[in-house]
Amino acid sequence: MNQAPIEIDGARLICFAEITDAIGPTAKTTHSRGAEILGPARGLAICQFAGDSQFHLFYCDEDWTVLTDTCHMTLDEAKDQAQFEYDGISKCWRWAQAA
Repeated sequence: MNQAPIEIDGARLICFAEITDAIGPTAKTTHSRGAEILGPARGLAICQFAGDSQFHLFYCDEDWTVLTDTCHMTLDEAKDQAQFEYDGISKCWRWAQAA
């Protein structure tokens, strides 16, 4: 995986986690883009747009390109959703470096 950037799709990176062999997708959800069903993400990033109080959980490829996302009212809700979808991810979150 490449290093996570400080901004993803115009939103400030708050924390991120890489999906490794130790992290298993739970198959409790399915993400799609059009008619295409997406496989597991390579990385998850929780980001926030300027002036927005919500938190976006971005499902990313190895270059931190967003494949899909979910929106949450709190940081904890975003992390809970990630744990629901990727068993063990809660131990892997890393805080973004300040710019």
